[in-house]
Amino acid sequence: MKISEMEAGLYCTRCHDETIHRVVYMNNKIQSIECEECHRLTSVKINAKKELYEEVYDRISTKPLRMTLEYKQDLSKFVSGMPLRVISKPYRLIKYVNETRKVMKQSKHF
Repeated sequence: MKISEMEAGLYCTRCHDETIHRVVYMNNKIQSIECEECHRLTSVKINAKKELYEEVYDRISTKPLRMTLEYKQDLSKFVSGMPLRVISKPYRLIKYVNETRKVMKQSKHF
């Protein structure tokens, strides 16, 4: 899971003008929007567990197709890169779990 932020010029109903807003996304879904001028916060309730389950299901169900496409594109690169990928997988998995824990903690605040 991933949280990302961006700034956008949106119309604020409290300021009655177009102002800069901070938009926070959780897995490409809007989680909150905050006006930088008046700090009005609009948040959307997102079920973080459901998002996690959908993401994991999608990653698992599409893995065979992604691997097939990868080895069809360049078999020698696929085979030569496999040992490094196998070795680095535990570290990538730990990184993903830690990022997901942070997102789950942050989602409890909204």
